[in-house]
Amino acid sequence: MPKILRIINRFNLGGPTYNAAYLSRYMPNEYETMLVGGEKDDSEDSSEFIVKNLGLNPIIIPEMKREVDLKNDFEAYRKIVSLIKEFKPDIVHTHASKAGTIGRLAASNMKVKAIVHTFHGHVFHSYFGKMKTVMYKNIERNLARRSSTIIAISDKQKAELSLMHRICEPSKIKVIPLGFDLSRFTENMDVKRDKFRKKYLLDEDEIAIGIIGRLVPIKNHQLFLEAAKIVLEKSNFKIRFFIIGDGEDRLKIEAKSSELEIQFTDAMLEQKKAPLTFTSWIKDIDMACAGLDIIALTSLNEGTPVSLIEAQAANKPIVSTNVGGIENVVIEGVTALLCHSKTDFKQFAELVLQLTENELKRKEIGRVGWEHVKNKFHYTRLIRDMAFLYDNLLKDKV
Repeated sequence: MPKILRIINRFNLGGPTYNAAYLSRYMPNEYETMLVGGEKDDSEDSSEFIVKNLGLNPIIIPEMKREVDLKNDFEAYRKIVSLIKEFKPDIVHTHASKAGTIGRLAASNMKVKAIVHTFHGHVFHSYFGKMKTVMYKNIERNLARRSSTIIAISDKQKAELSLMHRICEPSKIKVIPLGFDLSRFTENMDVKRDKFRKKYLLDEDEIAIGIIGRLVPIKNHQLFLEAAKIVLEKSNFKIRFFIIGDGEDRLKIEAKSSELEIQFTDAMLEQKKAPLTFTSWIKDIDMACAGLDIIALTSLNEGTPVSLIEAQAANKPIVSTNVGGIENVVIEGVTALLCHSKTDFKQFAELVLQLTENELKRKEIGRVGWEHVKNKFHYTRLIRDMAFLYDNLLKDKV
């Protein structure tokens, strides 16, 4: 029975956790999987409930943290080497950057048969300065040489990794999109909508616009707020904005809201109506999708944004910046309106206004989302694609 050691940065809310969890739970019975993860940041909400609900009991390595720390990183490396010696995997499959660095070094040095790495995003632009970016590119090029296969989660990401950033040859990269169980975004949506809107004091004639994700610089919430200011001033309708999530930039985003004179409330502290509501993390995100009327994303860079896949599953219209793999997730003009600038908040606001001021267009942009994502991003397709890749890798090693 082939053995897979699957290593993920940490179990936080997002696509990597779902991807690793479904692959660990639903791979064909001829595979045995050990799931390993690092420890989440204090600013993140844990998503261990995702793996626990699937009956998984991952091994946690507390030293494998998001930040670079030579002492912790070496201890995490030592523990992974020990797991490889004990488990004797045929494949080590790493997910995201920290797990990819430590896990691939350990697997390579222990001469594991096949080494696979999934890029769930990358840090080659919009994260760091030029010198640090060059350093990370060189590290990834070295790790790519140690890898049997690199997995990109979109065609756009593959092009960026191979042609733009030259991490490895295109032939070494396989495109396997993420997969999820999206059925809950189609079930009892009227009930969920009513629950969300009662919880956040939303009247039925108020249009709710939400952004979902970590409150970190790469998510570019400043653009969301600048656009919100314009929409609140120009719209002919009652508008409420929601920031769903939490993270290290929370205080900066609140300060920016105050600077723009957008009144806001913290729903964790008080039940109060305001133009902008911070909800913190919402685990029942299908309830949030049901309650919102428009879902936005303003990122500077993205791999495959889970919030937009879930928005389409819930048949909600989207306004987003056109970055990273987004054009491989949505259909421009059909399921989403895309802003082709990461800084033009006026253009972003105009796209939002096209939907707030036109109920028919909102319904038109939202209505085909489920048909678009239900097969392309379902976890059963993910499992088939990955099993095919693993089978071929192990055949090549015989």
